[in-house]
Amino acid sequence: MVGCGSEPTEPAAETPEEAPEETVVEAPTPLREVVGEELFEALPTDVELDAAKVLLGRGLFHDRRLSGDETVACSTCHMLSHGGAEPRATSVGIQGQTGPINSPTVINAEHNFRQFWDGRAADLLEQAAGPVTNPIEMGGEWPTILERLGEDEALVTQMQATYGDDPVTQANVLDAIVEYERSLSTPSDFDRWLGGDDDALDEQEQRGLRAFVEIGCTTCHRGRNVGGTMYQRMGLVQNYFERRGGRVTEADLGRFNVTEDAADRHMFKVPTLRNITETGPYFHDGSEAELSGAVRTMALVQLGQELDDEQVGDLVSFLGALSGELPDGAVPPGAGDDADEADESEGDEGEADEGEAETPAE
Repeated sequence: MVGCGSEPTEPAAETPEEAPEETVVEAPTPLREVVGEELFEALPTDVELDAAKVLLGRGLFHDRRLSGDETVACSTCHMLSHGGAEPRATSVGIQGQTGPINSPTVINAEHNFRQFWDGRAADLLEQAAGPVTNPIEMGGEWPTILERLGEDEALVTQMQATYGDDPVTQANVLDAIVEYERSLSTPSDFDRWLGGDDDALDEQEQRGLRAFVEIGCTTCHRGRNVGGTMYQRMGLVQNYFERRGGRVTEADLGRFNVTEDAADRHMFKVPTLRNITETGPYFHDGSEAELSGAVRTMALVQLGQELDDEQVGDLVSFLGALSGELPDGAVPPGAGDDADEADESEGDEGEADEGEAETPAE
């Protein structure tokens, strides 16, 4: 072709390859921005307490003379060694009677907007009075209780120093117990984080807190007690009771038992999550033994979400950061905590017989 006078063709210029676009990974929103300032509030550290009343209440809280047969104390179902709750599905009262519902923690209970699962008590004073005369809980009668306490000269002297003349009365006994319960506050690592200490929560606990907010747990579990601020239906998205097995007891009706309003059926006070790692078994029926299982169930029936193992692990880790230490001297010296006498085998029974549910206990 050259001999025919054709001009040689220039080789085509190569088009340079375009460099791939760099993938920009956005930094996650800072955790404190995710949490915000409105969802939670740290436990107060400056609560004014009457030390003499706290000391009196401590003894009375652990005193079995407040029960009909002198076998049961407040601490029988509210064990301080078990996060202020009990290691049983439902409570056991005098004469071995089994109640229909799991006992919620008494620790930090002052910060709940109502007391009992069904909210029938407005405050700690109403709550403290209820179990004492409940026939399947403590089964006591105040005239008998006061007569017993009045025969204890040391107790009478102690109460007289605090309450003056005629000290051994129902009002004074309950007042002292309430003051003691108010002292059962357990500031935790989470409270220190809320106070500005970024190192108070480790990496997994921080991931758990982020998941707790982003998944939607804070719809119900918020405020100073990380719960205890509202009523909510058990099984908001999926039917909890069908998932549990279908049988519904009177205790399962929740707030309905107080109001008889159909809209309150299966409505319960949202429980506090403080010290939750210590208070199993979980839910009003004590049907879930493990915290990880409770987390999965709540995510499913309340939020319609199935969590993977990593999410569950992170959430459980964060929940552990909600546990704190009881104040020194919360348990009377040598009194034990009634925990050693708890029959943990009863925790295998998730529900009481319907006949036993006629008088719901806390």
